[in-house]
Amino acid sequence: MTAGSKRTKKQAILDTALQLFVSQGFHGTSTATIAREAGVATGTLFHHFPSKEQLLEQLFLSVKQEFADAIQSAVNKRGDLKKDAEQLWFAALSWAIDNPLKQAFFQLYSMSPTVEQSVRDQAMHSILGFIGALIRQGQAQGLLADFPQDLMQDNCHGQYLAATRYFADHPERWQQEHERSASFALFWNAMAVR
Repeated sequence: MTAGSKRTKKQAILDTALQLFVSQGFHGTSTATIAREAGVATGTLFHHFPSKEQLLEQLFLSVKQEFADAIQSAVNKRGDLKKDAEQLWFAALSWAIDNPLKQAFFQLYSMSPTVEQSVRDQAMHSILGFIGALIRQGQAQGLLADFPQDLMQDNCHGQYLAATRYFADHPERWQQEHERSASFALFWNAMAVR
């Protein structure tokens, strides 16, 4: 078996797990179902992912990495923290609109006890570490409130999940400039120094 076919099977497992975890839930999805739907043997699934929990964790981290790469590449750092934050915010919301299945996965599993806290911490502090750096920069510049770093990042994450849920439930509002602008204003005002 070539490295390319291994990667293809592993990716097929991840893609299938994504669909099934969103549609049936983690506990409602068996590894046998994932393997069958992915077109691989159950042993192949366990070769790549020793447990269903590890499959979920790898899927979670890979989707987070894809998200982080997409939003970072959309930002042209200008040195103006608020403008940079606004670009990141809209890039994040655009990614969610363009990737509804992956965003549904985030909605289900980002705060779920099914995903170990250490894995969520890795996603927040390693993969999305650039957001923490922006928060620290804003605090150092006196633009953002001097609240605990982890609380600030979790608040950003919660606001992102709320805004994406809002626009997913009301897609016509995503087309309205004042709705998009209001979403960023709420996000910024929750952190800004008063």
